Amino acid sequence: MPSLIVTDRDGATHEIEAQEGNSLMELIRDAGLPIEAACGGCAACATCHIYVDSDWVKASGSPDEEEEDMLDLALAVQDNSRLACQVAFVEALDGIRVTLAPE
Repeated sequence: MPSLIVTDRDGATHEIEAQEGNSLMELIRDAGLPIEAACGGCAACATCHIYVDSDWVKASGSPDEEEEDMLDLALAVQDNSRLACQVAFVEALDGIRVTLAPE
């Protein structure tokens, strides 16, 4: 089964089974990890802010203008910041590593 690997805010690592077509936010939330996702996945907040591991930045794609606007409002933004709701899990992302950004 495809998976993604999430490091939570306490530094613990979780391997989550992933199904193609779901967003990383949905997969992280459904696994019971502490990701708020207040807007439900429509890029209207930054509560699903994650850091994509440097090895996976290119494969995960680039944020569009709407996502960049929301990231401008987020705390502790880095070059590898993304909104988890805007990254769709596809087969090419099997094994992707992300870290939950500070709340």
